[in-house]
Amino acid sequence: MADNQNGTQCNEDQTDTRSFPSSPRMISRSTEPKEIDKKSKFDHLFKYKMDYPEMGQCVIINNKNFHPSTRMGSRSGTDTDARKLFDTFKYFGYQVKIFNDLKCSDIFGLLKKASEEDHSRRSSFVCVLLSHGEDGVIYGVDDHIPIKNLTSLFRGDRCKTLVGKPKLFFIQACRGTDLDCGVETDSGSEQPSETYRIPVEADFLYAYSTVPGYYSWRNTMNGSWFIQSLCEMLKLHASQCDILQILTCVNHMVAMEFESSSSSPEFNAKKQIPCVVSMLTKSLYLTP
Repeated sequence: MADNQNGTQCNEDQTDTRSFPSSPRMISRSTEPKEIDKKSKFDHLFKYKMDYPEMGQCVIINNKNFHPSTRMGSRSGTDTDARKLFDTFKYFGYQVKIFNDLKCSDIFGLLKKASEEDHSRRSSFVCVLLSHGEDGVIYGVDDHIPIKNLTSLFRGDRCKTLVGKPKLFFIQACRGTDLDCGVETDSGSEQPSETYRIPVEADFLYAYSTVPGYYSWRNTMNGSWFIQSLCEMLKLHASQCDILQILTCVNHMVAMEFESSSSSPEFNAKKQIPCVVSMLTKSLYLTP
């Protein structure tokens, strides 16, 4: 095992893959690990700065009615989700905009334009996708598009003014056709004088309504289980908890308080658990 100090290895780094085609030589920036005294190391605050002049944009894409060619049904209840999201993120100071029934090209164009804006005065960026889906893709009203094609627009090497700031994506959509039958249980500081290189994929958070491969449930009147829980937990806990703690509460609420009700036996009494993928590098509180 390579000796290391303060997270910096003394010998060369390699990737866990096949050999590079040209076998380039890995060159370290320094032969000695950077000295970090204890005071400067622990003075750094692992909390996102959220007191910029603006909280940021919240883009809600609400797809309800789909072209017959997609063979996708109308998503009754999604307008309730959109309204709750609008009220919730408006409450936290975001500039919220709802866009209804967008084609794939419109979704991509909208987010590309958002990624090209100047976010220098903004603390963060939020995007919510409400639509049909499969694992790895989201549906426009005409077709489907890989979610990665949309989120990658905000990578650090493409959206410079959001570098180091949280970029949150909430995705209410199916990720497959598996059903969860459930199981019985008995238990209930920033240092402005220094600059850093950070990964281009850093500071993203993806909160999916369900785990890969599974259906995501939505009530035709009250909206989706995930969005109902998300809005309630955000308003209830945002003053004390960071976003990952809140999303754990969302997981608990969806898992414990919801169960499908359907006249079709194969779809009745089913469960759901959301899924959080975090590349955040600090704690995120939605209050300054």
